[in-house]
Amino acid sequence: MDNSSGVGVLDKAALVLGALETGPTTLAGLVAATGLARPTAHRLAVALEHHRLVGRDLQGRFVLGPRLGELASAAGEDRLLATAGPVLARLRDITGESAQLFRRQGDYRVCVAAAERTSGLRDTVPVGSQLTMTAGSAAQILLAWEEPERMQRGLRGSRYSAVALAAVRRRGWAHSVGEREAGVASVSAPVRSPSGKVIAAVSVSGPIERLSRQPGRLHAPAVIAAAERLSEVLRRTGTE
Repeated sequence: MDNSSGVGVLDKAALVLGALETGPTTLAGLVAATGLARPTAHRLAVALEHHRLVGRDLQGRFVLGPRLGELASAAGEDRLLATAGPVLARLRDITGESAQLFRRQGDYRVCVAAAERTSGLRDTVPVGSQLTMTAGSAAQILLAWEEPERMQRGLRGSRYSAVALAAVRRRGWAHSVGEREAGVASVSAPVRSPSGKVIAAVSVSGPIERLSRQPGRLHAPAVIAAAERLSEVLRRTGTE
């Protein structure tokens, strides 16, 4: 199938953006994924970066830029983010803990929405924060339903095991205690697209002193309900 629009530079820019959909990519990776000459791929990526359609991660790799999220929100397409605020605020009020929504981006998970506990000791995760995929209950959720090969790659160096991920799939939620950060516990559940794919994780997090060493017993039902509310919005709108 010919995907050419007849405007060569736009077609090539679209190839670059499409190559970044899977996560952070080096210039060599862009060249391999797009088939473009190295100078062309570099020139387009830098130009797209100028317009914030492409960004860089902490390792200098190219990633999809913040302008894409702004355009999606303006067009009303990102129903997940549009709905997340009230759902996370309600989850925070029910549990008394900070609530977050995470999406995976390559080797990281990014906090795309949050509702912070307003007072007292809390776990603060600012929107835009990049956290590791090797620790934490949200990381477990975002990896547990991946294809086997990608899951095995993600388990390398992680603080959880394949057995732990099997348990996550069985019960439908994950928890962690001091896994990402000493003294912090969390509970997470999956948000699914209409096709059933896990596209995000809803979490609550806070000090172990409040959440205990079995935080799922306290908060799993509320976290699952919040994740299901977001999944239902996506099902109603048909948003992947």
